[in-house]
Amino acid sequence: MKLRSEADVQEFLDVVKSCEGDVYLKSPEGDIFNLKSSLSRYVAVGRLLEEAGDSLELFADRREDRSRLLALVADLMSSETPAVS
Repeated sequence: MKLRSEADVQEFLDVVKSCEGDVYLKSPEGDIFNLKSSLSRYVAVGRLLEEAGDSLELFADRREDRSRLLALVADLMSSETPAVS
């Protein structure tokens, strides 16, 4: 998932904040960013905005949090797909 706009970033951070458990991003290199940590979140959002954003994996400790995050990802992906007429 690559964030493409300031609105995407804010929506993503709002959903992460609403999660009760920990939320992580993991890079292909093995770096793990805990999105509940301010410093780690800052670095992770930078990575999501880069070209490498699509290679990061998103994890959540709680099932309810995973559902929230999956809904967000689905919404972001559907908004970037152009409508076919």
